[in-house]
Amino acid sequence: MGLDRRRFLGAAAGTLLGATALPELIDQLAGATPARSAAPASRPEEQHLLDGIGVIQQDGVEVLIPPLHHAVVTGKVRSTNLRQAQRRLEAALRTLDARYPGTPAGLGVTVAWGLPYFRARVAKAAAAHLPHDRRANRAALVDTRRFPSDPRKTILEANDVAVLLRSDRVAHIDDAIHTLFDDLDVFAKTSVRRGFVGGGFHGGAGLPKLLATAAGVPGADLIPHGAELLLGFTSSQKAALGPSKIANFETLGLVDLRHGYFHGGTHMHLSHMDEDLEAWYLGLEFEDRVATAFRPGVSVKEGTQAVPQGPHDTQNVQALHRSASVHGRFGHSGSIQPTSRLQQDIVGADGTHYPKGTAIPQRADFNTLDNPFGWTASPRRDRLAKAPNAGVHFVGFNPSSDDFHRNRLAMDGVMPDGSKVATEGQFSRGFNQILRTTHRQNFLVPPRAHRSFPLAEL
Repeated sequence: MGLDRRRFLGAAAGTLLGATALPELIDQLAGATPARSAAPASRPEEQHLLDGIGVIQQDGVEVLIPPLHHAVVTGKVRSTNLRQAQRRLEAALRTLDARYPGTPAGLGVTVAWGLPYFRARVAKAAAAHLPHDRRANRAALVDTRRFPSDPRKTILEANDVAVLLRSDRVAHIDDAIHTLFDDLDVFAKTSVRRGFVGGGFHGGAGLPKLLATAAGVPGADLIPHGAELLLGFTSSQKAALGPSKIANFETLGLVDLRHGYFHGGTHMHLSHMDEDLEAWYLGLEFEDRVATAFRPGVSVKEGTQAVPQGPHDTQNVQALHRSASVHGRFGHSGSIQPTSRLQQDIVGADGTHYPKGTAIPQRADFNTLDNPFGWTASPRRDRLAKAPNAGVHFVGFNPSSDDFHRNRLAMDGVMPDGSKVATEGQFSRGFNQILRTTHRQNFLVPPRAHRSFPLAEL
């Protein structure tokens, strides 16, 4: 593997959460990077879409191969001259664009902006141009909230900016962090969140099992060989992720773009959750883990990692209530499908036909051993701990804040029609016994043309 296991174990035990040790170890453990297609001649209007994602068959299911390495860096705006800061940030982003193709083999950069930026820095322009959610009858970007299963201590963050970085090479991500944050003085970093996904599709243990085991995380030895994520199941089934431009503000007609400034943009939710691997693997047999992750009644071969999630494998509100009344429980995927899947055929704004059952959200979530972050400017507030901990940095793209909130409420059994899905017993409500949310925030992702200090020029 290119790294002596004893030396890796020693480094992992002592400095796994260090600013540079973890990325270097991950890169060496990953071995050969996945084969990727060549970069297209031009980049898409959308920042959140990444070209060159490969597709393989796993357990008879089409699965996307995500970038191996991820990072999210959050910050506060330091500059007072926004027009100057806008030019400098855009110049730095174009430098990275020229240096790396916009694929996993190169570098994906997504710059998202929080409400604190819009309220404090460009309030007048934001009042005129921020998209409006027609269905919810409020702004498409609103403050996040605590959900029924969130702990009272869940921190609702107030960052100005969050930059998502994705690549098969940790060095590319490190270069981007230095270029956008360390070499510029337009932002003050508030956190650095790093992680990994996959690495085992073409053989080998996979990064989640290798790193969690080496770090001594309880339950890590029970992670299946080759698993994409710490909880063992593959979450990048092609049919379970929104296709093409479906999560764009304009696509499904949910959002009024008003003056059109944010055409090609989307909404991003960022959160961190702890994962209890021992409760997951020791508290549940395989068939119960399938029912918890997907829905009761799903029957797959022992050891299956990619469970079918196509349009015909989904539940609506009525089916969810019926299933829960029979089994006394619901699964994670089943609970959110009434809100995260199209309930009827829709023709998008660009003429694309999206059939009933198509997934809407697009995700870029990744596992981590951060506890909860690799670095934070507020270690006491964020309850930073040195010991590595199993977790997930969730990154999800939806057409609006309300659309994400509907999905998250459904995860707790609260449906858009106000009904609540009745369950009984431990592990009866999807992942809620396994995950503990520590941080949340909503962001707006502008189109590529307005990624640098949006609205500052107005």
